[in-house]
Amino acid sequence: MASSKEYLDFLLEQLSELTDITYKSMMGEYIIYYQGKIVGGIYDDRFLVKPVKSAIKLMPNADYELPYEGAKEMLLVDDVDNKDFLVELFNSMYEELPAPKVKKKK
Repeated sequence: MASSKEYLDFLLEQLSELTDITYKSMMGEYIIYYQGKIVGGIYDDRFLVKPVKSAIKLMPNADYELPYEGAKEMLLVDDVDNKDFLVELFNSMYEELPAPKVKKKK
């Protein structure tokens, strides 16, 4: 099942206090970027983030879920209605997220 554009719009509104939030549509789902780094994504209208230490610390009881078959587990963000929490989550995760891979020119 693909994610809805409405859920994406809702999440982007919740993250509106942060600068440089972007997204990419991928096979009906959405990858969410913060300052060029992948934080997580929207999969089947669920917001999942990478399970880095700071995210686990902020959400110790979060469920681990698969975004899609064959993928690595990610953390389910239940508190998407809390803008302050989302800002804190993104800011705390940023330093732990891997830098974007540099694409080689052909």
